[in-house]
Amino acid sequence: MRRMFFVSCITVLAGCTSAGHFKEMKMSKYDSNTNYGIVNKTDGFGVQVDYSRYQFEPESDSVAIACKSQVTAIAFEHAKDIGREIKPINEQAVRISLGRNGLLGLTSCNAYAEAEWK
Repeated sequence: MRRMFFVSCITVLAGCTSAGHFKEMKMSKYDSNTNYGIVNKTDGFGVQVDYSRYQFEPESDSVAIACKSQVTAIAFEHAKDIGREIKPINEQAVRISLGRNGLLGLTSCNAYAEAEWK
């Protein structure tokens, strides 16, 4: 009986995954579901977003869409805040990693995009 319990616990924990990070950087809170970080570059800047939310039924597509939307919105907002314009960010150039914690019902996403100055 103990062996079955142990195997069950290992199986449940193995089903929990988290989204991988692309860059290690200082993150700031954007909203209740989103943290972000910005790294400056010579021709623009990079934006990384950690996004997670509770989902009773996992829908990774909706989390991926929201995550990509957040990374582009934050990039344009950051550029506006410093008084510069950036080129449009190609959605297919956004790197994305998804994960799910089945115990907590959290679907998480990590996205990274680079913005270039106009």
